[in-house]
Amino acid sequence: MTNVARQLIESHLLSGEMTPGQEIGLRIDQTLTQDATGTLVMLELEAMGLDRARTEVSVQYVDHNLLQTDAKNAEDHLFLRSAARRWGLWFSQAGNGVSHPAHMQHFGRPGATMVGSDSHTPAAGSLGMLAIGVGGLEVAMAIAGEPLYLVMPEIWGVRLTGELPPWVSAKDVILEMLRRDGVSGGRNRIIEYHGPGLSQLSAMDRHVIANMGAELGATTTVFPADEAVRSFLRAHGREDDFTELLATDADDPATWDRTDEIDLGTLEPLVAAPSSPGNVQTVRAAAGREISQVVVGSSANPGLRDFGMVAAMLAGRRTAPGLSFDVNPTSRNMLQDLTRMGATFDLIGAGARLHQAGCMGCIGMGQAPATGTNSLRTMPRNFPGRSGTSDDSVWLCSPETAAASGLTGVITDPRDWAETAGMAYPTIELPDRATVNRAMLEEPLPPAEAAAIELVKGENIATLPDLTPMPHHLAGPVMIKLGDDVSTDEISPAGARALPFRSNIPKLADFVFDAIDPDYSVRAAAHDGPHVIVGGENYGQGSSREHAAIAPYYLGLRLVLAKSFARIHWQNLVNFGILPLEFTDPGDYDSVAAGDELRLSDVPDTLGGHHELTVHNATRDEDYPARHRLSARQVEMVLAGGLIPLLRTT
Repeated sequence: MTNVARQLIESHLLSGEMTPGQEIGLRIDQTLTQDATGTLVMLELEAMGLDRARTEVSVQYVDHNLLQTDAKNAEDHLFLRSAARRWGLWFSQAGNGVSHPAHMQHFGRPGATMVGSDSHTPAAGSLGMLAIGVGGLEVAMAIAGEPLYLVMPEIWGVRLTGELPPWVSAKDVILEMLRRDGVSGGRNRIIEYHGPGLSQLSAMDRHVIANMGAELGATTTVFPADEAVRSFLRAHGREDDFTELLATDADDPATWDRTDEIDLGTLEPLVAAPSSPGNVQTVRAAAGREISQVVVGSSANPGLRDFGMVAAMLAGRRTAPGLSFDVNPTSRNMLQDLTRMGATFDLIGAGARLHQAGCMGCIGMGQAPATGTNSLRTMPRNFPGRSGTSDDSVWLCSPETAAASGLTGVITDPRDWAETAGMAYPTIELPDRATVNRAMLEEPLPPAEAAAIELVKGENIATLPDLTPMPHHLAGPVMIKLGDDVSTDEISPAGARALPFRSNIPKLADFVFDAIDPDYSVRAAAHDGPHVIVGGENYGQGSSREHAAIAPYYLGLRLVLAKSFARIHWQNLVNFGILPLEFTDPGDYDSVAAGDELRLSDVPDTLGGHHELTVHNATRDEDYPARHRLSARQVEMVLAGGLIPLLRTT
């Protein structure tokens, strides 16, 4: 009884045992970096003194910071290209496409492992890969040939049965998962889909589901490598990369640590209301709300079928007056195929605005909606302010719901629109052979030529801050107290204001918690010494950006005491020498106030001896039992001041 996830882990296991809760080390075959997080990865490779990438494939994509309103983003792109050339990475130029679907098209292969400095890296699980989103420093280590260390997750088997009804698609499947389990239901779990319902889901349909598994907090999502995957690789001229990978005895409950089942035939169109992917309701329950914007695209709905469906619904019609209908193609290849099908003509004719291939509005780089209006998007996240508008109202939906609503000007169930319009559910005929265009992909240079490349560093490329050892006795004020489900978007914001400074930590630090408490960075910078953050449940959910750890570190953060943490952010804190502790009794959270001084004595002895410890509130003369989940290796890392200082001492 072996599921696909365990097969993938077992074939790459370098250390540890596959027991949930135990630390394991995995060999990594591929890496993915994008420009919003990749600049730090390249600076980390420089700090490590790497000679050349030691992976099977490593690719640096430029898909986030595409707006060039001044020189900063262009300088980042030149730096990233020079770094890719120096260390033997593939380089995907701006406009080539969003990293996740582009990687599927060009490099993904069943049976491989991959880490990426983007939380939606698990999208590659649609091909039968074990693909995990991590912090940039862990990607740098993987590029250098080092194992990925993580806690062995539980394997959650989700059996799919039945067939999707008309006007319901893959986005509604993952929204149903979020409706059931919320944004933390997948924490410390790998979700593996199986069952007869898989037969009607294409590889790109599975990409939609695997991509947004990140919104459940899952370590990753895995699908089998079956005929749907073979068909996808064949269409992209890579059938030789196919290896069948199937679960055995998948219907035996003993195969899984947890089980669930979805009858696809019972699903209906769903939407995630502002401002969380977990706020899921039926489209009919939300129907009638006026919208000012629809955005189609992003890594969450990147397939040719998704755009083709929208084009078929818009063909010969006009989008609602006063509404901005934005289309972000997800790859250059897909845009060529969309044009070849005639769908581009239908979109433009209906009033759609066609933008460049990239993430764009998904990360707040342009397409910010007007304050006080609703924006309906096929994107994966709607955290507050992520769109680039601080007081936004973003809803997440399927392409079918987006198109129907864009035509009516209000949130509309596509089934109701179809009945009024007299339209049957379209059948999208996709080409047997997809366009394969590698014009914007640069191959790695030969080793001798690569060694002679000098990094191109513009004025906005700053060196990493010094990482210093953890104090023997840690004491500092609670600089800010936060609630549940605080996202990394809220810690280190996206958008056109902050993103251009991703390679300049001193400047980026000015934006930390800008949407929640704009004075945080001022107070923290003025304080002489370390400080503490207190958080609620699921602290640090969302994006993998390690900037949400290193920018607060630059301001003096050394301890986060929370009810619980999201996986990637927890690891990022450890990587940069910040101690993540959890309240043993979540009720103690209520006893702490901003401004209280918290103390932790004899840190090396306390962390090294056991997982239970005591945090003292000197202001209130109270003690709070707490725990850490650090392995012995991670304790060394925190005490050294992070992974980079630890490497320098070994």
